[in-house]
Amino acid sequence: DLESHLQRCQQLSVTVLTDHQDLKNTELKTILNSMAPQQYRIRAKLRTYKPQKLYQSVKLHCSKCNSLQEVPDGDDFDFILQGSAVTAPNPELHNTSWYDSVMWTTQDQKQRKIAIHFVKHDEMLQQPEDTLLMIEGGTLKEVWKLTKRFKCVIPVRSTENDLELLDLSAPFLLQGNIKYYGCKQCSTPKPIKSLSSIAAEQRPSWEPTEIAQVLGIEPLQYVFIMKFTLVDGTGALNAYLLDY
Repeated sequence: DLESHLQRCQQLSVTVLTDHQDLKNTELKTILNSMAPQQYRIRAKLRTYKPQKLYQSVKLHCSKCNSLQEVPDGDDFDFILQGSAVTAPNPELHNTSWYDSVMWTTQDQKQRKIAIHFVKHDEMLQQPEDTLLMIEGGTLKEVWKLTKRFKCVIPVRSTENDLELLDLSAPFLLQGNIKYYGCKQCSTPKPIKSLSSIAAEQRPSWEPTEIAQVLGIEPLQYVFIMKFTLVDGTGALNAYLLDY
């Protein structure tokens, strides 16, 4: 695993980068005083690396505005779901030409109203493993239960005229155990009825990129990023690793 490998590298007196064997070693001081981009071979020691915990290396990246942000944790999502559950589902938005709706009231003290809208294809419901559904008023636990059974889950809330996505701090789509996020800066969310165009396709695949496109979402990609500080006695150089 990368973390233990990096610790071993730190314990060695010198780490040699084995690429570019045809190049002579260049001191870090020379590199720091040179104009980029150029190719060098260095002989250096790894002084520090960040982040210390491997899971902290995963961030969300927008390829449009090039921003990097932390992956929200489950508590943030739960808080947004609780906030959206305050508004009861609007029955006038149920059972349209392209989705069937089911609504019930929970038996607990809060007596929450939950609505689930199952998207139809050719006026028929698809098999659960091929189905996209939208949920209003659900908790995090209920949402995860649905993702285990159905292909795609989109958390929504009611307005007067249409269903809409939650705040973009929440995922706009859940598929299996993957949460898909959109860039707040670059997205212009459209009404949920925009999804009806995919439902009308001959074989709706419910691909996250296609869903994002019709909903006006600029999707964020999960990236792996680390920072290494290399030293050789003449200077210190920060090296960054970024990969999808």
